[in-house]
Amino acid sequence: MEKRNILVVDDKDFMRESISEVLRRKGYDVKTASGGHEAMEIFKRESFDLVISDYKMPQMNGVELLQSVKAVNADVPFLIFTGFGEIKIAVEAMQKGAFTFLEKDDSLLQKIEVTVDGALEKRSLIVENKMLNTENETLKNELRDRWNYVGCAPKLQEIRQFTQSVAGSRSTVLITGESGTGKELIARWIHYHSPRQLGPFVKINCAALPEHLIESELFGHEKGAFTGAIKDKTGKFEAANRGTLLLDEISEMPMSAQAKLLRAIQEKEIQKVGGDDPLKVDVRILATSNRDLLAEMDKGNFREDLYYRLNIFHVELPPLRERKEDIVALVEHFIGKFNDENDLSVSGLEEGCKKLLCAYNWPGNIRELENKVERAVVLTCTGLIKPTAFDLTTDGARARSSGRGLEAGMTIDEAEKELIIKTLEHCGNKKNEAAKMLGISVRTLRNKLNQYALGTDDDVDDD
Repeated sequence: MEKRNILVVDDKDFMRESISEVLRRKGYDVKTASGGHEAMEIFKRESFDLVISDYKMPQMNGVELLQSVKAVNADVPFLIFTGFGEIKIAVEAMQKGAFTFLEKDDSLLQKIEVTVDGALEKRSLIVENKMLNTENETLKNELRDRWNYVGCAPKLQEIRQFTQSVAGSRSTVLITGESGTGKELIARWIHYHSPRQLGPFVKINCAALPEHLIESELFGHEKGAFTGAIKDKTGKFEAANRGTLLLDEISEMPMSAQAKLLRAIQEKEIQKVGGDDPLKVDVRILATSNRDLLAEMDKGNFREDLYYRLNIFHVELPPLRERKEDIVALVEHFIGKFNDENDLSVSGLEEGCKKLLCAYNWPGNIRELENKVERAVVLTCTGLIKPTAFDLTTDGARARSSGRGLEAGMTIDEAEKELIIKTLEHCGNKKNEAAKMLGISVRTLRNKLNQYALGTDDDVDDD
């Protein structure tokens, strides 16, 4: 295999040579530079697969070097390391295209050694993707979107650093937070920053499946295993082999399936429904929940041993109302997304929008924000978005619809949302009673609450 070429930039001889030695031992070709200007002269002459640079350097700092490198070749991953207390600089670097940043401490060399492999995998994927034909446009879009991790709030920076630390392992990660906070995005971020990034990412929504089908969906079944099993079925575990399996809304998994899930995780093998022989699988497990699993354990709805097996690492995502400094950045990101999708040319926000958006409590979190920005972009088409383009009140999602009633011109979704709101109000926000009155299951009702951004499950009581 052709050797990868890495450029290491640092004005301190000892650090520059220490990093170079670590990389050469791993089999990489390494060139070095003692400053940004020297680095650019070398970079323009030779081809590199990765650039690693310190931030603090005379004449040209690491972020300025990053911008110069990206101007020559935007596809080359750039890894920057900073001293303690320079998080703002690191955030700027990430926003300008750095693959990642690392804190300069006693373990810097070990962190570089681990991170370089993932950065070079990203480089390989970019090069490979450019060679694909139009049938693989979906992969290109996924590659473009998978690094979207917008925000610089202190809590989000802690999460970013933590997920960078755990992404390279195969340990299970439990991701919790209110509905709409971006739990699946974090799960995908972990997968695409892991050594499994070229493997499959498979998701199963534990709340959306009938109880009698969950085992078949997880482990697959053999033809004839039960009535209706007219052919062999590959389960999610097998489909995710050598990749990552996301167990979405794990709190909704029935107790009857939890024991078998625990065994599959511990033994790293599954048995298809109706099958005789166990099948070994190599799967990294991620799980999400918008409910308090410890409280579910106390209620007898969730197994204690499964909880501790899933909770090797725990990421708790803050609601949007606790990271309002990220709202404008998120809005700008979504404006770009919906401009691309709809061939529009909205350029930003009018004065007054920021205050309006930050005054709102966002009960539906980022999912609600995305929906509102999409509506505003489509209504605006070009130029700046006016505050009136945002359909917001400060009283929460239910206040927007309460008392509206059915009207001609409403969509089916709007009518259904109105019916759910009024039924919940009538039942004192008790899900079991409301679901019975609506003629649907409690699980379906929860899905509808998430779909219409009607707050979190904690806003609506069980009987």
